[in-house]
Amino acid sequence: MPLAIGIESTPEATIVQCRGRLVAGETDLLHAGVRPLITSGGRVVLDLTDLIQMDSMGLGTLIRLLISARSAGCELELVNLGPRIRQLLGMTNLLSFFTVIGENNIRVL
Repeated sequence: MPLAIGIESTPEATIVQCRGRLVAGETDLLHAGVRPLITSGGRVVLDLTDLIQMDSMGLGTLIRLLISARSAGCELELVNLGPRIRQLLGMTNLLSFFTVIGENNIRVL
């Protein structure tokens, strides 16, 4: 299943819903979709409820976006991490770098 994203703006944040696989060959879609949102500042929330797989390229994309957000004074948060994605971020010691809200299958926004 290729990566698909949907973008929804609310008064509190811009929510980017990710569906499918964030893997090599699919990461440019997320980067190209989120990067312009970061430059406008504010709060960007990546909703990973329907993200079923992520590899090292996906991890690298999340880190690139986080660094860009911090440089631009933008808040980048992750919400609704599935067990596999949470485990991958934990195993690579990257979980602590992100602001994570919500749990799997609990809609926070």
